[in-house]
Amino acid sequence: MEIYVRDENKIVEIWLTNVDKRDEAVQEKLRPLYQAYKQKNYLVAVFQSGGQNLADATSDLLCYNRKCIAQAEVEKEKQAGMSLGL
Repeated sequence: MEIYVRDENKIVEIWLTNVDKRDEAVQEKLRPLYQAYKQKNYLVAVFQSGGQNLADATSDLLCYNRKCIAQAEVEKEKQAGMSLGL
């Protein structure tokens, strides 16, 4: 587990490994931390390790984002063509 407090942004980042996220003792230790920072109006962000292959998941996300960008570009070109009367 790693904890980073970003006072300038009022954010607390908590990074949990797969072992940490399944450990009830770790979860119990974090509860008072959540409450303490909530009272200070900090955002507490908890990042948990996943079960998928990071390279594959990242590749899938990049491909999806590129597809969305390409679709938006096509739509923009269609709108530009319509405004020119083409």
